[in-house]
Amino acid sequence: MTKQERMKFLVEEVNKHNKNYYELDNPTISDKEYDALYYELVDLEKELGIILPNSPTQRVGGNVLDKFKKKKHDVRLYSMNKVRSFEDLASFMHDMAKFQKNPTFSLEYKFDGLTVVVEYENGKYKNATTRGNGEIGEDVTEQVKTIKSVPLEIPFKGRLIVQGEGMMTMKAFKRYNKTASEPLKNPRNGVAGAIRNLDPKETAKRNLDWFCYSILLAEGKKFSSQQEMHEFLKENGFLTGDYFKIIKTPQEAEKYIEEVDKVKDNLDVMIDGMVIKLNETAHRDEIGFTNKFPKWAMAFKFEALETSTLLKDVVWQVGRTGKVSPTAILEPVELAGATISRATLNNIEDIRKKGVLKNSRVFIRRSNEVIPEVLGLAEKLPNSTAIEEPKFCPSCHSVLVKKGPLLYCKNRDGCKEQIISRLTHFVSREAFNIEGLSEKTLLQFYHTLGVCEFHDLFNLKSEDLIKLDNFKDKKTNNIINSIQNSKNIEFFRFLYALGISEVGIKTAKDLAKNFPTIESLKEAKVEDLTEIEDVGEVIAQNIVDYFEDEENDKEIQKLFDMGVTILKQEDFSLSENLKGLTFVLTGTLEHYSRPEMSELIEKHGGKVASSVSKNTSYVLAGAEAGSKLDKAKALGVKIISENEILEMMKE
Repeated sequence: MTKQERMKFLVEEVNKHNKNYYELDNPTISDKEYDALYYELVDLEKELGIILPNSPTQRVGGNVLDKFKKKKHDVRLYSMNKVRSFEDLASFMHDMAKFQKNPTFSLEYKFDGLTVVVEYENGKYKNATTRGNGEIGEDVTEQVKTIKSVPLEIPFKGRLIVQGEGMMTMKAFKRYNKTASEPLKNPRNGVAGAIRNLDPKETAKRNLDWFCYSILLAEGKKFSSQQEMHEFLKENGFLTGDYFKIIKTPQEAEKYIEEVDKVKDNLDVMIDGMVIKLNETAHRDEIGFTNKFPKWAMAFKFEALETSTLLKDVVWQVGRTGKVSPTAILEPVELAGATISRATLNNIEDIRKKGVLKNSRVFIRRSNEVIPEVLGLAEKLPNSTAIEEPKFCPSCHSVLVKKGPLLYCKNRDGCKEQIISRLTHFVSREAFNIEGLSEKTLLQFYHTLGVCEFHDLFNLKSEDLIKLDNFKDKKTNNIINSIQNSKNIEFFRFLYALGISEVGIKTAKDLAKNFPTIESLKEAKVEDLTEIEDVGEVIAQNIVDYFEDEENDKEIQKLFDMGVTILKQEDFSLSENLKGLTFVLTGTLEHYSRPEMSELIEKHGGKVASSVSKNTSYVLAGAEAGSKLDKAKALGVKIISENEILEMMKE
C-alpha cells in the first residue's frame, strides 16, 4: 500500500468511527485506537502536503442527526488541538510569547463528555444545542433542562451563550448500571445517549451534570482573561469543575499535569487530558483560528486507560469459598504501560448484560494498576459465539449450584483447587504468615502427605517433609520452625485466615475490635454484626453461616488442640500514643514494609486507611510516593516521614 493509499484508507476509517461515535453513540474502538489512526493521518498529511476533501482533520464533531430539530450556532464552535508530549506543549507555550509578553496560561480539566451550548436571555434559560459540526447542532433544549446543575435562572441579565460538557459522574454511572437492563459501556456513552434521546424523561433518569468552561458571547461585557471568565461563570451559578490554575512556564504545566494524571482515576468525572489556554484575551483575535482549532488553546491528552481487543476465550476458576468465576482470555494488548492478556468478568449475568461474546472485540479498562475489567462489546465478528455457563466444576467436575447470578462448587472436601486455595490463604502473610509454603509446596503436601485441612499443617513433622522432592535438612527445619512459630496469633489474623466469604483484612480487624473473643463472635447475630461500620447484611450473614457450620467449628477446635493460641489485645499493644489518629501510607519506606508499618501503627493505637480523605490525620510518604501524596497536598493533609512517625510512637 502506497502512502497515498494509506491516507485514503485512514480518511475512510476515521470518518467511519466518527459516525459511530458522534451520530450513533456506539463507538467500536477506544479513544486510544482512534487517536492512533487520527494522528497517523495528521502526520501523513504533513509529510505529503496533501489533504483530501473529506479528511476528518478539517471537520469539527459529527453530522447533525435527522431526528432532532437543527439549530444554527450564533457563534461558531471549534475543536481543540492536541499535543502528545510535553515538548510539543512547551513549543505551543513559547509560540504564545510572540504575541503576549510574559504570557500566563489557564490550566483546566479536559472533560470527556458531550459538548453542549446553552443560551440565556434576561437571566433565564432559553435553549441548548449540541456541538454538531460546529456550525449547526441539534436542539436539545428540553433534554438539557432536566440536568439539575444547569441553572434555569442566573444573575447576569444580558444575552449569554456559554459552552460546557454534559457529564455523567462515576457515582451516577454505577448507580444507573446497577438496575439497567442494558448497562452503559462508560459514562461518556451514558451522557451522549441521554442528551440525544428524544424523550427528556429518559435524559432525567441518568442524573447528568453539566460543567461550563467557555463564554462564547456575553452581551455588554468584556473579559480581559480566562481567569476573569472562570470567576464570572462561578458567580452565575455554573459548575466549572474543581480545578483551575494559572501557570507561567512549561515546567509548571508539566508538574501540574503529572499530578492530575496520578489522581484522575479517583475523580468522580471522566477526564482524558488537560486544557491549556492563553489566559490573556487581548491577542486572541490576532492569533486567530485554523479551520478547526483556536490557535491560542491546546489540549494535552493523557495516555488512554481504555482500549479494545479480541476476547479469545473465557475460563472458569474455582476459589477457596467454592465460588466459580469467569476470566476473559484476551489477545495481548498494550494498555497503560502493561501487556494485558486477561481481564475480569464478574459472573454470567454480567457477561450477558455487557453482551460480550467469544471471538468478539471488547472494550477493556485498566485503572489503579489492577487486573483490567471488560467494559462491554465493541464489535461482533462473523465467528463470534455466546459464552456458555458451565454446569460442572472446572476442578473436580461436581455439579455446580447456582445462587443468584453466582455459581458454587459444593464439593468442599474433594475439590483440589478449593483446598489449595484455602491453604494458600491460610498461610499467607496477612494470616498465619508461615514462610516457605508456596502454592507449589502446598500441592506437594496435598498429593504426598494428605494435607487437606488447616490443622493438618500443624501435624507435620521433619520426617514427613524430608521425604519430599527438593527438601533438604535446612529447608525442612525452616518450614517446621515457621509453622510452630505461627501458633501465637493475633485475633484479626486468625479470623482472616479462616477464609470466611468476603471477610478481608479490614473487616477482620473491625470484628476483632468489636468482639473480644471468638466465643462472643460465634454468638453474634446478623443485627449485631451490621452495627459495625462497613459490615452489610451479606457479609454479616456469611459470618453467621460460617460459625453455624459444625465442620468449621470442629476445625477451629482442632487448631486450638494443636496449640494455636489467640493473643489478647494487651499481649501485642505497645502504646496508645497514636490513638484517635488515622494514617494513610504511600511510597516505599526505608526501615519497614508498608504492612509492617501498618501493624506498628495499630499496635500504638492508630488507624490505617487505604485512601486519603478529609478525615485523614497524616499521610506517611516514602520514596516514589504516588497519587495519595498528590491528593494529600490538594486536601491540605499533613505529610510526615518515617522518622517522624517513629518519634510520635516513642512520645
